Amino acid sequence: MSVASTDPGNRSASSDDDAAAHPHGSFFGRRKGHKLRLHQADLIEHLLPRLALDTGTPCPDLADLFDPPADQIRLEIGFGGGEHLIAEARAFPNIGFIGCEPYVNGMAKILTQIEGHNIGNIRLFAGDAAELLAWAPSHSLVRIDLIHPDPWPKRRHWKRRFVQDATVAAMARVLKPDGEFRFVSDIDDYGAWTLKHLARSPDFIWAAERASDWRLPWADYTMTRYGVKAEREGRQAAYLRFRRIG
Repeated sequence: MSVASTDPGNRSASSDDDAAAHPHGSFFGRRKGHKLRLHQADLIEHLLPRLALDTGTPCPDLADLFDPPADQIRLEIGFGGGEHLIAEARAFPNIGFIGCEPYVNGMAKILTQIEGHNIGNIRLFAGDAAELLAWAPSHSLVRIDLIHPDPWPKRRHWKRRFVQDATVAAMARVLKPDGEFRFVSDIDDYGAWTLKHLARSPDFIWAAERASDWRLPWADYTMTRYGVKAEREGRQAAYLRFRRIG
């Protein structure tokens, strides 16, 4: 599954040839798109190493990744252009945010914004979200966001979608009780797919009580460029929230 984007949004433009480029783990597709500008390349070389997580080194408490230690930790998987992650980090300076993104271009974009806004509460992982979830301590996150992921619309590619029974179980392990998994997609099939997988998990409950709970963005939601494009083209997104029980 790939949730990054070389388009103006979170979803990648995938193809069969792209998928062959990274044939293992949860992420598939191109890791590099447009050529980086000189300043972006400099940020990749010098700023990213200061913010990047090392999953080869145990971290008993994710709060200690931040200075000062964060009150809570949230994860965004596939942040694309970074609009949502940057807005959340600026709005909640006491929360530590981890952004997972396999695409070099997406990483370069968010590094530019981190530098420009002098943001200190974001850490980054340039790789497979499944690896990051396996590394994170149990009950260490209060929320996981997956916004406009690549839907992999062809049936033979459905196994590449991020939402699978194994990843749902992995998210349940790292989320605190009453923590949330939030999912946004304008692809009806992927919304139904996600509801099906979360409904059969013993660890999650769908938080919706009325239609507006999934038809409308939650309060203070930052619309991504892809989300704006989808609305402009007449595609209605579903906004799904699942609460970790137990």
